[in-house]
Amino acid sequence: MRPKIAKQVKSLPPSGIRKFFDLVVSTEGVISLGVGEPDFTTPWHIREASVHTIEKGYTTYTSNYGLLELREQIAKNSNRKFNVLYNPKTEVLVTVGVSEALDVALRAILDPGDEVLIPEPCFVSYNPCTVLAGGKPITIETTAETEFKVTPELLKEHISDKTKVLLLSYPNNPTGSILTESEMREIAKVVFENDLLVISDEIYSDLTFEGEHTCFASLPGMRDRTIVLNGFSKSYAMTGWRIGYAMACEEIIDAMVKIHQYSIMCAPVMGQMAALEALATGEEDVKKMYNVYDQRRNLIVSKFNNMGLECHTPKGAFYAFPSIKNTGFSSEEFAERLLMEEKVAVVPGNAFGSCGEGFIRCAYASSTENIVEALNRIEEFIKRNIT
Repeated sequence: MRPKIAKQVKSLPPSGIRKFFDLVVSTEGVISLGVGEPDFTTPWHIREASVHTIEKGYTTYTSNYGLLELREQIAKNSNRKFNVLYNPKTEVLVTVGVSEALDVALRAILDPGDEVLIPEPCFVSYNPCTVLAGGKPITIETTAETEFKVTPELLKEHISDKTKVLLLSYPNNPTGSILTESEMREIAKVVFENDLLVISDEIYSDLTFEGEHTCFASLPGMRDRTIVLNGFSKSYAMTGWRIGYAMACEEIIDAMVKIHQYSIMCAPVMGQMAALEALATGEEDVKKMYNVYDQRRNLIVSKFNNMGLECHTPKGAFYAFPSIKNTGFSSEEFAERLLMEEKVAVVPGNAFGSCGEGFIRCAYASSTENIVEALNRIEEFIKRNIT
């Protein structure tokens, strides 16, 4: 009998996050700092907008591109916040979460064998999605000494005549690192000199705690080389709604829509209406959640450093990435023993790339009460196991 499973799928490793959380679901009473999901409920007025959509009978397909009203609001928001102007009719695509936007973007621009530069540690889907799109992921290891920032020098070391795309994600998951505008400008020079495209995952742009977020497409000469990905999951606490979007030049969006219309058709109209309400009237909600995250950020970093786990201060997103190298445990050993002995769930750093070994990812998107209790348990774990 012929093999039932495609070779490229069979060769993919399971998600390091999901593999670990198979253990979590079988353990009662766990405090989780593992899932990158806000502990806030989607604000009521956003939920209400969706309820009204259903009550009014808006249950049909939308344009493949998404509701024009939502695309107009997305384009308006981009221009207001980042000074990047997009035509909502032809340069904005509403997707089923940012995950779909990433998948469709890669499939739209990659030919077999094209290389994609991926700085690590990074979100777990970047490498597999590149492989599934026919591309070849080229990982670039970053270090804690530079706060896990990719540099022009690192990029130049990994560029070849097959390199087509640079995949950036700042603010970064899992490290919480950001790039300043001046640092981005230096990277943009390398992009231009080597005729690269950029996929810029900016899902955490509203959660930038130090300085202002710079949209990569706003840099000189980068607008038509960049696919900007963003969405509503993190800043508006709308993870389950699965509404994301991509912004790019018309040529690229047109190609992405070709794939999107055959595989997805359109994002759910109820979620799109909720997203429209979020952009139109949700700015105060974002600020309130932002302030709470900022307080938790300072709390968790201070506590980790005080207990002897060196942790740089994350400047964006809602993750801390402390080093556990001085414990003598591997990342997986530390996470598994912490779960079994103290019922605290964190994610091993190597789930985000080999250079994440020796670190753990801790989301401060959990409640402050849970974070305090989890940190106390981690400290007890260290005292008991580390001499």
